[in-house]
Amino acid sequence: MSRRPLTFYEFFAGGGMARAGLGADWSCLFANDLDPDKAASYRANWGDGDFVEGDLGALSVDALPGRADLAWASFPCQDLSLAGTGRGMGAAGDAVKTRSGAFWLFHDKMRALRDEGRAPRAIVLENVVGVLTSHGKRDFCAVVAALDEIGYRTGALTLDARWFTPQSRPRVFFVAVQKNPPFPHGLTAAEPNPLWASPALRAAQAALPERLAVDWVWWRLPEPPRRNRDLIDLLEDAPADAPWRPAEANARLLALMAPAHREKIAEVQADGRRVVGTIYRRTRFDENGIKRQRAEVRFDGVAGCLRTPGGGSSRQTLIEIQGGTIRTRLLSSRETARLMGLPDSYLLPKSASAAYKLCGDGLCAPVVRHLADHLLAPLLGDASTDEMAAAE
Repeated sequence: MSRRPLTFYEFFAGGGMARAGLGADWSCLFANDLDPDKAASYRANWGDGDFVEGDLGALSVDALPGRADLAWASFPCQDLSLAGTGRGMGAAGDAVKTRSGAFWLFHDKMRALRDEGRAPRAIVLENVVGVLTSHGKRDFCAVVAALDEIGYRTGALTLDARWFTPQSRPRVFFVAVQKNPPFPHGLTAAEPNPLWASPALRAAQAALPERLAVDWVWWRLPEPPRRNRDLIDLLEDAPADAPWRPAEANARLLALMAPAHREKIAEVQADGRRVVGTIYRRTRFDENGIKRQRAEVRFDGVAGCLRTPGGGSSRQTLIEIQGGTIRTRLLSSRETARLMGLPDSYLLPKSASAAYKLCGDGLCAPVVRHLADHLLAPLLGDASTDEMAAAE
């Protein structure tokens, strides 16, 4: 019997990074995003045959073809992230009030598909770890309850991109599966694995009401191979869109550092080797309780989480030290894409700020691939073309 690729819908698709992670074994039936710049990037890399640009709330469920194996939704995170507003998701019917409330628009589409007998066999939701604690864990419980209401059992994992690329980027992945079919052997665990279940996730799960807790699933994933590249290995020699700053600008940046961070600089200089790190500007309280802008540096071979100005944070600065020489610049567009695990063949916007936004809002593709290979594909199996025809 001939086999077919597993199929998926990609909501809040951005530049199609879930598609990049899922890979050629998966076939996209539909993708959507509201942002014109992201839509242009999606089309540049994947074509426009399955892409629909526009407001999800205004989209008819008839635009979703067939019945997909998977619906993937990386719903907006600005109202949940530590760098954002902290307003939370809102409630069903409040999607226009908060950006993260766009989850309810997605939920409406999933309910409509269920009512037509076309519900996806599985759903993956991706978001920042703030969803575990926002509004006293009520947002987390609301997501699980919403999935339960349309017929899905849910589990979640906390995955950090630093396992796969040199970027610190923890994210939460809800994986929900229709309640009726049994799970294949070996995909669930009796207890959470601390590698994939952070203390915050375990605390959020413990806050679920009993009616939801009984259907909760602790998913099993293998540990990935150890990452073999550090930040320094991903850098371009002389990127045109991220030139080295003049000495005066470097001095101003160093002057923003607290003593502990200036000591880190001195230690690296004393070593004499070429070392690369990253700097974020943050607002901190000083010893007198006054808010001050500070520059904070790290030299662990890992970049901080890529963020966008719209999320409330400044862009990340690269610092290179070799002996007495100190240079700083912004990360280049291509370097941000590499930190997301995207190949150099991936087409980026010409504007550096647009590329940074695209990547900062995106998915780390190797994380998606690990989840797909070791959980989603075994969970869903490879349906045959005959089975697909029967389902339709």
